[in-house]
Amino acid sequence: MLQYSKQADERREAGPLECWCLHGAVGVAADWRGIAKRLAAATISSRAVDLWRFLDDAPLPLGAFGKALNTDAGGEVFRGSGRALLGYSLGARLALHALLEPGHPWQAAVLVSAHPGLEAAAERSARLEADSAWAARAFGGDWQEFLDAWNAQPLLGQTVIRDASASRSLVTRRREVARSFMDWSLGAQQPLWQRLAQITIPVLWVAGERDEKFLALAQRAAALSPHARLAVAPASGHRVPWENEAWLADTTARFLKLGDL
Repeated sequence: MLQYSKQADERREAGPLECWCLHGAVGVAADWRGIAKRLAAATISSRAVDLWRFLDDAPLPLGAFGKALNTDAGGEVFRGSGRALLGYSLGARLALHALLEPGHPWQAAVLVSAHPGLEAAAERSARLEADSAWAARAFGGDWQEFLDAWNAQPLLGQTVIRDASASRSLVTRRREVARSFMDWSLGAQQPLWQRLAQITIPVLWVAGERDEKFLALAQRAAALSPHARLAVAPASGHRVPWENEAWLADTTARFLKLGDL
């Protein structure tokens, strides 16, 4: 069995409930530091997961990631009261795959700007083609030009997640970033809409009120699961964790604590 080094994960101890945070595409574990600090103030511990460690040695399809993450969590000695998942965008899609694995170790989840999957084969094919181009730019192109092009996408708006030097330092993971555009592409994901009702734990679907596309997806997804709720982030677009950090942290903390985990 492959072992994934956890040294790049960032942990903050604060209480018996532990929230595992999964960053987005072209992201890093450190992107969650602001949220982690606020969760700690609410006595919720956190682990910001370095997703790139799962792609260190070989490709890892979406379904296999779910198993790998659950094995990561289940293989540790845990003396807390419960574990939860908090995922953003790519991280939220990866979290969904973990939640759909039988016997998973999670008691609740918060999914931010998540996409359960493209339903038309033609859309998936087009997305694979687009993500293949992103993979080529990430792996072999000028890194700063790749970052600039990625952040210039209209969906992402103008919100800055981290300082420029931290983004440039991600170049050391360019192979894994490029691989993620292929292995974890939305085009490589089978649509999960019909499986959402299988999730038996409380799930909070979050979308920004200005993010019309993902708000519609969240509304539909929440309606398909008997244990799901919807939360709309005010004055926010796609990058809710950084456009409305305080709101997301407070909303997450209330959701997790009301679940009495």
